[in-house]
Amino acid sequence: MPRLLLSSKSVKSVSVDALVLGLVPAPAGAKSTAPVLLGGEDLPRATRTALAESAVALGATGDAGQVHLVPGVSGAATRLVALVGVGPDADLETLRRAAGSAVRALAGSRRVALALPLPDAATVAAVAEGAALGAYAFTRYRAAGREPVAEVTLLVDKPRDKAVRAAVDRAGVVADAVHTARDLINTAPADLAPADLADAAVRAAEGTGLTVRVLDEDALAAGGYGGILGVGQGSSRPPRLVVLEHAPARAKGHLAFVGKGITFDSGGLSIKPAAGMETMKSDMSGAAAVLAAVRAVAELKLPIKVTGWLAVAENMPSGTAIRPSDVLTMFGGTTVEVLNTDAEGRLVLGDALVAASQEQPDAIVDVATLTGAQVVALGNRVSGVMGNDDTFRAAVLAAAERAGESFWPMPLPDELRATLDSPVADLANIGDRAGGMLVAAVFLREFVGDSAAGTPIPWAHLDIAGPAFATGEPWGYTHRGGTGVAVRTLVALAEDHARA
Repeated sequence: MPRLLLSSKSVKSVSVDALVLGLVPAPAGAKSTAPVLLGGEDLPRATRTALAESAVALGATGDAGQVHLVPGVSGAATRLVALVGVGPDADLETLRRAAGSAVRALAGSRRVALALPLPDAATVAAVAEGAALGAYAFTRYRAAGREPVAEVTLLVDKPRDKAVRAAVDRAGVVADAVHTARDLINTAPADLAPADLADAAVRAAEGTGLTVRVLDEDALAAGGYGGILGVGQGSSRPPRLVVLEHAPARAKGHLAFVGKGITFDSGGLSIKPAAGMETMKSDMSGAAAVLAAVRAVAELKLPIKVTGWLAVAENMPSGTAIRPSDVLTMFGGTTVEVLNTDAEGRLVLGDALVAASQEQPDAIVDVATLTGAQVVALGNRVSGVMGNDDTFRAAVLAAAERAGESFWPMPLPDELRATLDSPVADLANIGDRAGGMLVAAVFLREFVGDSAAGTPIPWAHLDIAGPAFATGEPWGYTHRGGTGVAVRTLVALAEDHARA
């Protein structure tokens, strides 16, 4: 994580290695098509003119996400200026991505200042968060490479303003949580067995006030967690169920977050093709997001109880692995015929959803890289949201929009439940291939319990299969590899409920 600083120094005097300024497209009907410089108004006119001319020479248009680097310009104290496009109508997410793009492009520079217009605390928060997310690198297995930016200074009018300082502090906590999730996702599966992920949760909770419980294979067997045990029984590295709890005094409600934590998914005996396994270290992205979000909630000291459930197993083929047509008895007693061992995420989540429901939270959110059908339906940048309560689903979507994460509402057609019928068990773990994302969510709905009033606990399911792991070119504040998607949405949702 970079240090996030506030300063009222002028662009001419701030001591950094690189300066970030914005570009917007030329206004419609303008005589010149050259982009317009945004920020750095206290630079000498000649310096601004030189930068504008450089932008034209480099082919910059001011379109959102473009970054052009200009070496030492007379009148600017820095050796490097990054001109980042923010588009014609920049909103908070556009600014967040612009800051991330610029800071990501400036890897190798130690100290960077951002002179984008920052008129209020909300804008400061977005730019600070984007910059911090852009300043990321996973270097555990690399001996060399450009170091990410270590220090980010935001140039503001009132650096001591309480709202501005609070916004930057929150941005630092949230970005650090996303970095934590990314690090876990990017770790090689040989180095992240279920027990290792449980240990990471224990370490992450240190100093935060969180309580942590870890159920090992013996405790899972004693408790009847047949889904987690069944998925994990093919691996030499046994499964875990991790429970993290933030329980402040006089908490305003209780949310439960449930994360799928398959530390590597081979598909089991229904083995995946080789290419399908290449990114399967990321199949624990839901658990990573829940772990990181609960820690952030604790660090922000939100006055709401939040319980995180990490259902962790490794899905491997072996002589002890579950077989197609085996029947598992889930936690709570529901029996499931396993028709495809590669539909394993819903099995571990089923156990955790029942356990979370027994605590009677106000609402439950599960996060999972659950289906390839999500990628087919929504692509690699938009996650799906399903649920049993339209009002709660809308609250999750509103939190995601404020957080800057892309989610889209999807239905849960009742007729899909019949496709999960089994002649030998309460239900099967797969149904119709068509609408596979929705079928998986219908399966999960079976394990969401009732409230004290006898009505289903409000529940939302986040299928993040595509957005959880980026394999293409980096963009905005998103790097290749684990993205940490859903962390910011979960934190924003907890904040919303704490304010309600």
